[in-house]
Amino acid sequence: MSLAAGTKLGPYEILAPIGAGGMGEVYRARDSRLSRDVAVKVSAEQFNERFVNGCQLTRAVSGRTESAAMSSQCW
Repeated sequence: MSLAAGTKLGPYEILAPIGAGGMGEVYRARDSRLSRDVAVKVSAEQFNERFVNGCQLTRAVSGRTESAAMSSQCW
């Protein structure tokens, strides 16, 4: 799943690809809520369930600061 510059995923606007591997692709993106550049990872379809489980686990064990800094939204 390649994303073109300008594609929007929630509050993130894709700016450019950073890299790709067996588990997915990573993009430089702009977070419109925080007005800063971030990295967005789009996982390959076969890893989606594993990634969602990881997101939920991270939210459960992270403190409030870490959770706010690491957006673990899964589309």
